Amino acid sequence: MSAPKFTTLGCRLNAYETEAMKELAAEAGLSDAVVVNTCAVTGEAVRKARSTIRKLRRENPTARLIVTGCAAQTEPQTFAAMPEVNAVIGNTEKMQGDTWGALAADFIGESEAVQVDDIMSVTETAGHLIDGFGTRSRAYVQVQNGCDHRCTFCIIPYGRGNSRSVPAGVVVDQIKRLVDKGFNEVVLTGVDLTSWGADLPAQPKLGDLVMRILRLVPDLPRLRISSIDSIEVDENLMQAIATEHRLMPHLHLSLQHGDDMILKRMKRRHLRDDAIRFAQDARRLRPDMTFGADIIVGFPTETEAMFDNSLALVEECDLTWLHVFPYSARPGTPAARMPAVHGQIIKERASRLRAAGDAQVQRHLSAQVGKVHNVLMESASRGRTEQFTEVQVSTPRQEGRIIPLPITGTVGAALQG
Repeated sequence: MSAPKFTTLGCRLNAYETEAMKELAAEAGLSDAVVVNTCAVTGEAVRKARSTIRKLRRENPTARLIVTGCAAQTEPQTFAAMPEVNAVIGNTEKMQGDTWGALAADFIGESEAVQVDDIMSVTETAGHLIDGFGTRSRAYVQVQNGCDHRCTFCIIPYGRGNSRSVPAGVVVDQIKRLVDKGFNEVVLTGVDLTSWGADLPAQPKLGDLVMRILRLVPDLPRLRISSIDSIEVDENLMQAIATEHRLMPHLHLSLQHGDDMILKRMKRRHLRDDAIRFAQDARRLRPDMTFGADIIVGFPTETEAMFDNSLALVEECDLTWLHVFPYSARPGTPAARMPAVHGQIIKERASRLRAAGDAQVQRHLSAQVGKVHNVLMESASRGRTEQFTEVQVSTPRQEGRIIPLPITGTVGAALQG
């Protein structure tokens, strides 16, 4: 009887939920199983999921193979039809102890091999908060799930459902437990983080949650927030950026593009000037602020001039950490029906945008040499600054500690300290 093996594809939230599933499976006594937590963000992600499933079946010929995650939610029959797969579990079902109890008891017969309900009918907040996902230095707390927006390129709302928020009191209590366990940094995560609170009484904002955490958990040294939609940032979050040194000066922005026409065709809620204005305001309030950003290259109808606007946005917003996504048509989305850009053009543009991002990273690294940074050690030889810049150290340090380190140079995309 062997413990189940878990494979996670896709985002940080999936990784968080895999940790929760491990606990549920262990409590249920599940054994001799392989669980694949899939991603559906692009057609390529679904192809990778299918390929991973076939590989895992070859490696584990006798185990029960269970598929879950966003791709299982949006395309359950695709995976149920694979001969390698024994059960398909939806995103709601995977967080329910009864599901894992039935799997452990082998109660799921052929007629119940697909357990995927209507995700849009789910209204409850997350009930699967776990303590301590991450390394010994950093923990991740899911405060929100789902998305109420319908960007034309995105399938994720159909995998995650509508936006649901975890009440602030529940979040604060969990972070207190994490601090008591010795974590020095907590990261707030969600599918659409800046929509947090819209479904709660009095409709609080993300900034309210951040200020409450920092006020009620005074022993928490560092708080981070993950990817945000800058157009939805509220006044209290801007106030926290300006006044709360324990809120880390690093924001990952869901920008997606730098051209107004493409942004409208994406059904985004901001224009390029909104993005530039936010970046300028945030850096004015917090001069050491750094930005990451998601940018899609080759969205349908994108011309060279439109792409140039994305390229220019890198410097206009002073972006440092770029996540460049070559557009991949996702069946079932409006964008998949729009006039496509040739694949070779997309590849070439993505290469140019990544080169611009690499230049920004080197510019940022060079500017840190000679400074002293407070570094949270992720291992004995590597840590992160408050701006989330990697630092490699020559003298081993204790994992999980925050240590002031003089920066002596750079190596690749990291600092030396």
